[in-house]
Amino acid sequence: MAATSIDIDTPHGPARAHLTLPAGPRGALVLSHGAGGGVEAPDIVVAKEAAVEEGFAVALVEQPYRVAGRRSPAPARQLDAAWAAVLERLQAQELSGLPLVVGGRSLGGRVACRWAAEHRPAGVLCLAFPLQRPRRRNSREAPPSRLPELDAVEASVLVVQGTSDPFGMPPPGPNREVAQVAGNHGLRADPDAVGSAVRDWLRRLEL
Repeated sequence: MAATSIDIDTPHGPARAHLTLPAGPRGALVLSHGAGGGVEAPDIVVAKEAAVEEGFAVALVEQPYRVAGRRSPAPARQLDAAWAAVLERLQAQELSGLPLVVGGRSLGGRVACRWAAEHRPAGVLCLAFPLQRPRRRNSREAPPSRLPELDAVEASVLVVQGTSDPFGMPPPGPNREVAQVAGNHGLRADPDAVGSAVRDWLRRLEL
């Protein structure tokens, strides 16, 4: 099994993809990180391991702002443009011809959903989807829901969500499964449950 990292040019600086390429993969999973974290987050690592066990090639993608050493995320339009450039490169070369599953943790899942709404991948995996930002103290209005980003995806979707996530619990939908696991937004409490949910969904996914 080959493992390598490559830098990919995007309109907003180089992104980085960490690739795990098993022999004869049946599909590809491309995941990105949350707003302030990296691809070494425990739930991302568990999802990667589950996918490799199920015969998927995996690319863990660092957005350009992370590659540049910044912790604060870029604006959504820049994240989306960089993500699109990375996927275009990977589909043309390293992951060419493979059915594609995209996703990410928290903010990375939102970026993947926005891309998937236009490109129809085989599936979308959202780890700790940030459904609704917690209400600020003394605020009279609840922050807007991000549910429309999930609803816009027509492909099969799996959301793995902690039962005590302060960002809320997305509802299931016609093509959307929601796996509830112990823990909060970090999804650290029960990594085995996270891995099992991802593994089972990938096993059933129609590629």
